[in-house]
Amino acid sequence: DLRHFLRAAAGEPRPEPQPEPGSGPGAGTVYLETYGCQMNVNDTEIAWAVLQKNGYARTTEPAEADVILLVTCSVREKAEQAIWNRLRHLKALKARRQQAGLPLRIGILGCMAERLKEEILHREKLVDIVAGPDAYRDLPRLLAVAESGQQAANVLLSLDETYADILPVQTSAGGTTAFVSIMRGCDNMCSYCIVPFTRGRERSRPIASILQEVQMLSDQGVKEVTLLGQNVNSFRDLSEVQFQSAAAPALSRGFSTIYKTKAGGLRFAHLLDQVSRIDPEMRIRFTSPHPKDFPDEASVLQLIQERHNICKQLHLPAQSGSTRVLEAMRRGYTREAYLELVHHVRDSIPGVSLSSDFIAGFCGETEEDHQQTLSLLREVRYNVGFLFAYSMRQKTRAYHRLQDDVPADVKKRRLEELIAVFREEAARANEAMVGRSQLVLVEGPSKRSTSELCGRNDGNIKVIFPDAEMEDAAGCEAPVRARPGDYVLVKVTSASSQTLRGVPLCRTTLSRSAACR
Repeated sequence: DLRHFLRAAAGEPRPEPQPEPGSGPGAGTVYLETYGCQMNVNDTEIAWAVLQKNGYARTTEPAEADVILLVTCSVREKAEQAIWNRLRHLKALKARRQQAGLPLRIGILGCMAERLKEEILHREKLVDIVAGPDAYRDLPRLLAVAESGQQAANVLLSLDETYADILPVQTSAGGTTAFVSIMRGCDNMCSYCIVPFTRGRERSRPIASILQEVQMLSDQGVKEVTLLGQNVNSFRDLSEVQFQSAAAPALSRGFSTIYKTKAGGLRFAHLLDQVSRIDPEMRIRFTSPHPKDFPDEASVLQLIQERHNICKQLHLPAQSGSTRVLEAMRRGYTREAYLELVHHVRDSIPGVSLSSDFIAGFCGETEEDHQQTLSLLREVRYNVGFLFAYSMRQKTRAYHRLQDDVPADVKKRRLEELIAVFREEAARANEAMVGRSQLVLVEGPSKRSTSELCGRNDGNIKVIFPDAEMEDAAGCEAPVRARPGDYVLVKVTSASSQTLRGVPLCRTTLSRSAACR
């Protein structure tokens, strides 16, 4: 939900998953701590897969570890500050370990490693290894160098690294949902964004390796997969020679890009089609797309409408409601073009749930620009929103060309106003579901009450309902109780801006529910 996303983006660590046993000779025990976005969670799974293969065991206790690795975020200053604060805490632990003759190696991985390598290595000499997002294969070598007492770093960005041959060790609690990385990097070069500088150029995994991973997750009983990338709908698999001369697709009407259109390769619609055929009982989501890559004749929208297991939910990051600010951000569209796309999406996929990203207080944003963003929130009425105050990042175009001239107190006030309007409109959108039935994938007990279960509907909205006996639509005579991974039809009785509440009607399946629509 919004609060969890805000906590993660602000730099609070995600809960540490339970460890898997190490294999091979004992190389040591590693503790992994993840900050920031879902891409970093996936990176943690890749890093752990590499280390596990090289004989490392995993622990959930920092005090038991020989190696502590922080997978970091650089998208906002607050996220980086959280890492510096964490390193101060670890400094005391490392000193105690050295006094006891038990050396502790500390590593910084991910985007912050890429951005601040020199500062990290030289500040208090606490960090032993630094590895950027494209260097996780090199972790065993870096750790071996660090064991000899030297600092070690690899922050080289790659033009082709996708970790296609490394199956991540999935760590999501309960195993009901999983994220599958389909591409890395970004070529959009929005003026506020650090991602192209920390994760490099856009490159896509071969479709065959993605399908293999999704099939493996299906075999393990995972019921929902989210295809993950910085810009998923510009996916382009160039591994198959016969598709390298395919024509480049058109952009959405009224949208532009700073780079030349890229011909060749198998596109996202083909991948989505293939993934959705693997398991009719597995929900498919994807994030994040860019609005420019939904052309008018988009087969992606058609697939979402047609396939019962592709969720009727789209993330359409707007960032601002002001055409003037969008131009300064280099987003490649106007407010009018964005709204036209929203209407096209809603016409193509009736009942679609929409989410978006917004930045408050970008360079040069006036009060009039801010009011236009508020009016866009009211006009579109998103179900889910991720809203942040602007944080200027070095290396970006905004850092070199624009002035971060909106005072901090104004940013704070504008962000609060955006959040208030978003919640008001989301509550109205969610209240429209009261009295209707929603198919919910059960994730587990509610955090606030063990007598309630929690899951998400097709639109990715949290649904809470009593953990009670119910009918089974398969015809089982005895009443059943829902478990994580079950689909339950829930009648909604109340709604807020972030949550639906209801009563369970019956346990069912994704296919059976689709057939009854």
